[in-house]
Amino acid sequence: MMKIRTFGAVAALALALTTGAFAAEPIKIGLSGPFTGGSSSMGVSMRDGVKLAVEEVNKAGGVLGRPLQLIERDDEAKNELGAQIAQELINKEKVVATLGFINTGVALAAQRFYQEAEIPVINNVATGTVITNQFKKPDYDTNYVFRTSAYDSIQAGMMAEEAVKGRGYKKIAILADSTNYGQLGREDLEKALEKLGVKPVAVEKFNIKDVDMTAQLLRAKEAGAEALLCYGIGPELAQIANGRAKLGWNVPMITSWPSSMQSFIDIAGANGNGVMMPQTFIEDKTLPKRAAFLEAYYKTFGVTKIPTPVAGAQGYDSVLLLAAAIKQAGSTDGPAIRAALEDLKEKVEGVVTTYEKPFSETDHNAISANIPVFGMVKDGKIVYARGEDAKNSGVVRKKEKATN
Repeated sequence: MMKIRTFGAVAALALALTTGAFAAEPIKIGLSGPFTGGSSSMGVSMRDGVKLAVEEVNKAGGVLGRPLQLIERDDEAKNELGAQIAQELINKEKVVATLGFINTGVALAAQRFYQEAEIPVINNVATGTVITNQFKKPDYDTNYVFRTSAYDSIQAGMMAEEAVKGRGYKKIAILADSTNYGQLGREDLEKALEKLGVKPVAVEKFNIKDVDMTAQLLRAKEAGAEALLCYGIGPELAQIANGRAKLGWNVPMITSWPSSMQSFIDIAGANGNGVMMPQTFIEDKTLPKRAAFLEAYYKTFGVTKIPTPVAGAQGYDSVLLLAAAIKQAGSTDGPAIRAALEDLKEKVEGVVTTYEKPFSETDHNAISANIPVFGMVKDGKIVYARGEDAKNSGVVRKKEKATN
């Protein structure tokens, strides 16, 4: 009984520290992501970025004189669990908005409940192109799904252009995992290559938790592939890098953004060096806002690097955008928050970019194609792949008007 009481006292103290000396009822914000399992380095980084921003907002007085309170749930990267959590957050916890979703499949399964309840959801990591198009006009009058990550058709276009235009390769192999994320990404890659007049010489599939990619790689090699374009998450992408090294096949490997995950770096080791991926955020301190974010993250969570920097940064920014929208709306009413997000008047300085009118009624993606750059694995870290991008890292890349 003493342990229970002690735990309760600690929890109460933590809430008091987070929400400050507020007398007003807190504004409940849902936070859903995989905090355990193979996707956890993305989920934990996102969660901690969100928590850091919430703490900063509350220290500055909260929103509408009320503290933000996170209601966290671990979806374990499972579609069904994500859908159950969405219903719990809406019906039991009465959240006014939700942040999160790492996995495209979970987002697609869960966000329809927010749409029906007219509660905004900001996807801050999931990248499936269809995510923000699931409830678009003319089939739906309003769309409650927003995003602060670079959607897959942006990434696929970057990957294809790097291989074909940047390096002159015509024989491309695609390796993609069997999830919604991987297969939708594969479709985007094939479309991007088709625009460049290239048909892949091999298209291979693998499953989550596969540890031997030899068969897929051998088929790609026998087809004469000059480069590998890969869509998956850290652990499996690392197995591709290891399999490539095992075969002594030193072809370029360009992946979707999750090869920046710590799990990729840990599993691939030296075999990951040189692997490239699109990134909205590189862990550097070239801008004051980014430096403050990184220093606060390291100090608060006792680390020397963010396990998945992109997820942490995008999670942090999603809070700032939501807080600005609630403030502008002057209300926690779902339709009012959605309308404010679609016509956000405040310029919001984030760590990925500075957001000026990030959304509109027809465009719910905050990131446009000019913002991501190529990162590269180098000796256990993600660095700028191109010297020009490193040189210009102190320049904020702002959203272009035309986007998906």
